[in-house]
Amino acid sequence: MTGAAKVELILATLDALYPAPPIPLRHDDPYTLLVAVVLSAQCTDLRVNQVTPALFARAGTPAQMAALPVETIQALIRPCGLAPQKARAIRGLSQLLLDRHQGQVPRTLAELEALPGVGHKTAQVVVAQAFGEPAFPVDTHIHRLAWRWGLSAGKNVLQTERDLKRLFPPDRWNRLHLQFIYFGREHCPARGHDPHRCPLCSQVGRKELFTT
Repeated sequence: MTGAAKVELILATLDALYPAPPIPLRHDDPYTLLVAVVLSAQCTDLRVNQVTPALFARAGTPAQMAALPVETIQALIRPCGLAPQKARAIRGLSQLLLDRHQGQVPRTLAELEALPGVGHKTAQVVVAQAFGEPAFPVDTHIHRLAWRWGLSAGKNVLQTERDLKRLFPPDRWNRLHLQFIYFGREHCPARGHDPHRCPLCSQVGRKELFTT
């Protein structure tokens, strides 16, 4: 299978399975999405979606969140894990949004990554899902699929991101990011994976590495 054929097969398969993949984290606006993505670090989307309704009912804006004591935020988000660090980050980024951005979530990666608790992947998720800007956030699930399908030999998520952006057109990045996530969860998990039953691993793999 040529590299171009592999890419087309992946696109066709993911489009057939997930023609309109929903954003998994529930949110009302860019701010609540940003907070939800920060909470999702080392936590399932399901758990985040269980926690955020009570959190956002108490503080759904940067001003309301910045007014809460860190201890109150920590108590509300405790089920998500890493609550002390996440509570400090959420309160800190909320205050910086007020101080630097008139209470609005910035639209650039550099400005987002300057906020507490916001790394490169989180910033990319926000620009893609809140503002529709082309981005390809790579987490461990996407990193795993890219390696299994011979799309990247990247030793880290940043290299995998560069390889995937080179292989796929920008107008597909945002949808592909979500399609990869859903496919990884439902068909290509890290453990107990049978490549012979997987709709894609059974057809593509690492027999030839395609990163050009």
